[in-house]
Amino acid sequence: MADSKTRMQIRYDETIRKAMAEKHGYKNPHQIPRLEKITLNMGVGTATGDKKVLDLAYDAMTQIAGQKPVITIARKSIASFRLREGMPIGCMVTLRRQRMYEFLDRLVSIVLPRVRDFRGINRKAFDGRGNYTLGLTEQLVFPELNPDKFTQPQGMNITIVTSPTSNDEARDLLEMFGMPFTAAPKKKTDAA
Repeated sequence: MADSKTRMQIRYDETIRKAMAEKHGYKNPHQIPRLEKITLNMGVGTATGDKKVLDLAYDAMTQIAGQKPVITIARKSIASFRLREGMPIGCMVTLRRQRMYEFLDRLVSIVLPRVRDFRGINRKAFDGRGNYTLGLTEQLVFPELNPDKFTQPQGMNITIVTSPTSNDEARDLLEMFGMPFTAAPKKKTDAA
């Protein structure tokens, strides 16, 4: 397979790296923040009663990610949820390199604008180590899914793992990739 660069990879190599180095004053090129991986996770709680729901989620995740997901299983038994240890309860995919950049491009330019009543994503959903997680309530915002086949709404979590250790550097990196964060809160100034 020929390793052709995606649009986001080219943008990162040509403009984002230089802009991040200028803004934060990195001396070593290895200090410049980068994306490491994107993880998609779909928990299917109703899979305990109906295996077809998990199969549909698996198919949807395969079409969204472009690679086969891994079935996640329950780690412990919870009687009130009718859940036993070892039962399949969801699926997940880890995207790296070219597929990661392709997915980020689709997420920013196609998927997020299709979300109903979308006003931007939360600026504060970082974990303190530069990783960002957002949740989608319905997988049908991805255009590759056929709404006739996937009739039941199913949510998913998307985690973007970056190399910087601070939230501010990671936010700057993702903003340069085009992530539509909500507007920054205005600081109060004393007019005395």
